[in-house]
Parts: sequence; C-alpha cells; structure tokens
Amino acid sequence: MGNLLTEFSREWESNFSHLKGSRVLLAVSGGVDSMVMAELFVRAGISIGVAHCNFGLRGAESDGDEQLVRDWCIANGVQCHVTRFATRERAEEWKKGTQETARILRYEWFNELAKEFGYARIATAHHANDNVETVLMNMFRGTGLKGMHGIQRERDNIMRPLLFATRDELAEYCRQERIAYREDSSNESDDYLRNSVRHNLVPVAEKLFRDGVQRANDTIRRLAEAEVLYEKAVEQERKSLTERRGNDIYIPVRKLMKRKPLETICYELVRPYGFASAQMPDVMSLMDAASGKYVLSATHKIIRNREFLIITSRTTEEADIIQIENVPAEVAINTGKYSFAVVPVPEDMKMPANKVLVDVSDVTFPLVLRKWKTGDYLYPMGMGMKKKKVSRLLIDIKMPIHEKDRVWVLESGKRIIWVCGIRPDERFKVKVGTKEVLAITMS
Repeated sequence: MGNLLTEFSREWESNFSHLKGSRVLLAVSGGVDSMVMAELFVRAGISIGVAHCNFGLRGAESDGDEQLVRDWCIANGVQCHVTRFATRERAEEWKKGTQETARILRYEWFNELAKEFGYARIATAHHANDNVETVLMNMFRGTGLKGMHGIQRERDNIMRPLLFATRDELAEYCRQERIAYREDSSNESDDYLRNSVRHNLVPVAEKLFRDGVQRANDTIRRLAEAEVLYEKAVEQERKSLTERRGNDIYIPVRKLMKRKPLETICYELVRPYGFASAQMPDVMSLMDAASGKYVLSATHKIIRNREFLIITSRTTEEADIIQIENVPAEVAINTGKYSFAVVPVPEDMKMPANKVLVDVSDVTFPLVLRKWKTGDYLYPMGMGMKKKKVSRLLIDIKMPIHEKDRVWVLESGKRIIWVCGIRPDERFKVKVGTKEVLAITMS
C-alpha cells in the first residue's frame, strides 16, 4: 500500500463523497487507531469535531488518555467534547457487562452530540483487522451470510473510514509521522473475546498466509456484495411462505418442506425473531412434530399447530396464539385475562357467560388459546351434538362485524372447548360421574 494519507483520500472520494462539506464527529480514545484517524481527517482538510469518553475504568491511565486527546485538539484547533461515565456503577445498575455498558453509554452520547452540534456522521476507527476479527467471532458462534459481511463501511449515522487499512499499516504511519498516542493496558488481556481472537487466531493466519488480513477483507467484501443478491432471494421466499394473521406469522409446513435449501430458508424465516443458527435442528424437528410442540427464543415462540408453524410473541398481550402447558395458570391477552384451575364439581352448575366448566378427563394438554379463524367449528352446548361453524354462531347471535376480531377460542387436541364468553362445546360437558372439572374464567 502506498502513502496512507493518499489511500485515505481515495477511500473518502470513492465511498464518502456524499458527505463533502459535512462535519464529522470522530470517536477518539487516544489509542493508535483513533489518533491516526484524527490526523488523517485533519490532513485531508475534512471538518471535524472530536468526542472522547473517559469510562473511569483504568484510573490514572484513563485520565492520561483524556489529557492526550484534549492536548491534540488544542494543537490542531479542533472542537473537543469530553465526558466521564461511572461505568461500573451503571453496569451494576443495568445488570450488563462492563464492555456492553460502555458501548451503550458512548453511542448514546455520540448521538446526542451529533444532534446538538450538527455532525452529519460519527466516525469510528475500526480497521481491516477489526473486520476479520468480527467475522471470525461470528463464524465460530454460528451465523448466516449476514454475519459474514463484517463491519459495514456506513450504517445509519455511523461511518468506518479506516476499513481499507490494516492495524500494522496504521501503526507504521503513526511511527513515521510521530503521532502521539497511548497504549490501553486492557488490550493486552485475553479476558475479552475480541482480544483473545486478536492475540491467538489472527497472528497464526498472518504467519500462514501472506497478506492474510487484506485477502480476508477482499473475501468479506465479495460476501457483502453476494448478500445483496441473497437477500433478494430470501425476501421472495418470505413473501411466498409466510402469512401474517394479526400479530402472528403462519408458515405452511408442507409448502415449506418442498423448498431447497430447506434449512437455510427456514433459518432466514425465523432469524428476525431471535432464533439462532444453533437452534435450527430443534426448529427443523417441528416439521415432523405433533401439534403443541414448540421452540423458544428470547422474545418469540415457534409452535407447531396443525399444518402450520406459527411464530408468536412470548409476551401474551402481543400474541394471537397462546399455549397453556398445565394448570393452575393465568394468561393475560390484549382483550382480558383467563384463569385455569382444576376444582371439584360444584353443586351449582349454572355459570355466567364468562366462565365455563369442562370435564377435566376429556382435556388434553397443552391447551391452545387463539383467535378464531374461518373454518373453525364446534358442537354448541345444548344443540344435541349438531355441528356449527363459529362464523355462523357469531352471525346467529348478531355480533357486530367490528367485534368479531376480538373473539377467541380455546381448544384441546385440535377440538374447540369454548368460543370464549359465547358458547362451550357439548363434547366437554360435565357428565354424571365427573369428579373434577377444569374451571376457566375470562375477565
């Protein structure tokens, strides 16, 4: 590579010319990478401000970093923004790791500065080695193609103008130009995953392959371009295979199983809902599972229900289908609350419309509480085992059209127990000899 400033100017012209005349906020820690970035911006004549975070994690070292950045800004006539964070206290309060807390704190502050002072972008000093390290971590954790595109050159209001350069090239420029910087002692520790990858994986690759980091970045760039085509194909599959019903996503199992490559398509359908690649064997097994089986992510649940995989929120207030695994139980939905309990047969069997009693021996768990849909039917209590569609039942009771969307049904083993608050099913009625009943109350 030639002169780093020349390469930087070429990179700016090729990829950031749309920011010509704009002011950029540089995130400067005081380390080699960010100090070189600051020098390159100044020497290229780009209007900047500098933001430095003192996280207070290394005592006098942190204060020394802050002073270096302040001195550089004064020497170069650059506006300097400095803040201090009680990082450990905030991490304890948020119950998050120190590194994650520091990241949240700094980016919140950077965005506040950008808004207040009119900076068009926030620039960080991520470089080619950081890019390779990120992809390696994603790859060994397990990822799809999206995790292989590495650090994006520009995303939202964040830009990374040094991705073209390796760590060694930045260090060499720093030495040649005698740019002041400070070492962060925490970078030498393998306590953090990135540091461990940096110290133990990348050096081996660099020994085995000449220009390994740059060649890896060339591959990462090609993967990022391939991802554009990949995403178009995935979107076509998503439109063909998914149907939104209320807040839930329905995927027809038979149609899905005809697709190839099946596991990749399946992964891309469920990935937006928090499911990891490591969970794919469990997700794939749902295609051959009985109704009621499910797989969980942190935020969602995939349920096998009849001929569908249904992706629904784990927050019941937001879901349109809910499983009740056992009783006693309480479930809150957006139209009210349901309680379930097994009790002895009461002497008085007359129940208000919001409560139903069913013979517990006829019930199979898990129960499914869901919004009614076209095609649903039951054998309404008191009609002598005459089959009736739920849609016809709602017409017969003259329910207003706008209220029909608020009707839920409770089912057991694919059979409707109750059109909630309206009519129970004859097949589950309490019989002579019934000892216990499942009492279901809607409020």
